[in-house]
Amino acid sequence: MLSRTASDLYWMSRYLERAENLARMLDVSYSLSLMPQDGRGDGLHELAMPLLITGTLEDYHERHGELHAERLLHFFALDAANSASIYSCLGAARASAHAVRGRITADMWENINATWLDIRDIAQQGLSRYGMSRFCEWVKERSHLFRGATYGTIMRNDAFRFIRLGTFIERADNTLRLLDARYEMAGDHADAVTDGTAHAYYQWSALLRALSSFEAYTEIYRDAPGARQVAQLLLLRADVPRSLRACSEEIDQILASLPGLNGRPAQRLAAEVDARLRFTAIDEILEEGLHAWLTDFIPLVRQLGDAIYHSYLEAA
Repeated sequence: MLSRTASDLYWMSRYLERAENLARMLDVSYSLSLMPQDGRGDGLHELAMPLLITGTLEDYHERHGELHAERLLHFFALDAANSASIYSCLGAARASAHAVRGRITADMWENINATWLDIRDIAQQGLSRYGMSRFCEWVKERSHLFRGATYGTIMRNDAFRFIRLGTFIERADNTLRLLDARYEMAGDHADAVTDGTAHAYYQWSALLRALSSFEAYTEIYRDAPGARQVAQLLLLRADVPRSLRACSEEIDQILASLPGLNGRPAQRLAAEVDARLRFTAIDEILEEGLHAWLTDFIPLVRQLGDAIYHSYLEAA
């Protein structure tokens, strides 16, 4: 497969996954901002969390000045001038899909094109008319529909592999960043939930729901959510679809199935990342410090993405 085609397929899926992840992030921040803040402010600190996670805080301040709830929501949802907005991600995904129209199925193209047309209509209406929670659910639904169309209609060839590769690289990075942000927001009560620490309970519950892992948590654990259990679930459980371990296993298997020798650096790094997670215990992570461990691992996922780019997607 030509590197340009592989790149478009890879980034098409990454941008779609990123749009869904942004919707999940925005939904949980919006929901928590509406709760009583226990002296923590007016909820803007929660709405500002996506700015910190995506590194767009400075860009927001340059364009809009002080934090403002309505401007924050628009900035992340429908701002065409913000390259990190859901609107921009869906536009970039549609452009990549158009470039490889002949390598994806009609069902896939119709889904992503309809999604782009719909979000343009939503942008004209505005979030105040459409509703924030409804908008986030719509983004997730469109992403699920595209993923279903992909799994149900495309051949299991290299195109399918690069689409899946983009999905899991983006998902792994998002899980790490969301877990780190929620751990920081939980503050001094991050490690346990006792009387008077309801804030931490809602922080962890919101994170689990944002990653569609709340039901998995309740099936595995009987305790209220705390840092140890949530970190173990989202980092080391291979049977939880959005966990770091699940993503690393998929990436390792996909890269191993790609033909040719150019991909050896990426394949080696993916195998090392997967082995590290496979043989790491939660006690080791907590002994090092959850924030410190996550801070070290986020660049590792970025390094893996760079290795994939240089091995397969960079034009010769």
